[in-house]
Amino acid sequence: MSDTEAEGEWDQTKGKVREGLGKISGDREEQAHGKLDQSKGKAKKALGKTERKIKGED
Repeated sequence: MSDTEAEGEWDQTKGKVREGLGKISGDREEQAHGKLDQSKGKAKKALGKTERKIKGED
């Protein structure tokens, strides 16, 4: 796993927590930020996988 993939995994986890906290507290803005973090994390993971394939590390 590349550093970029690890960052993506972290962003996804952070986003899930933020979304959950937003649901519990009724804070729609926090929920939206959580979903955004999750999307950002998915993109970073995909980028990391692509980088590894280009480098031939896969």
